[in-house]
Amino acid sequence: MRYEVEVRFHEDFVKVEGDRIVVGIKARPEHGKANVELVKKLARYFNVHTSQVKILSGLTSRKKIIEVADR
Repeated sequence: MRYEVEVRFHEDFVKVEGDRIVVGIKARPEHGKANVELVKKLARYFNVHTSQVKILSGLTSRKKIIEVADR
């Protein structure tokens, strides 16, 4: 399933609204650290392995498209 994801920094939450997700990230957006935290949070939220969560677009943006593989 594909989702639009908006990242907010200096916060810690996951909020799902249909096919849109807003995620609070504590990690700084340096060297991919925020993307790693995002993938881990979404994997935990959807109860899947981190390899099943992929960022399809928006690697350097606050707005991303991610895909979560079926369980």
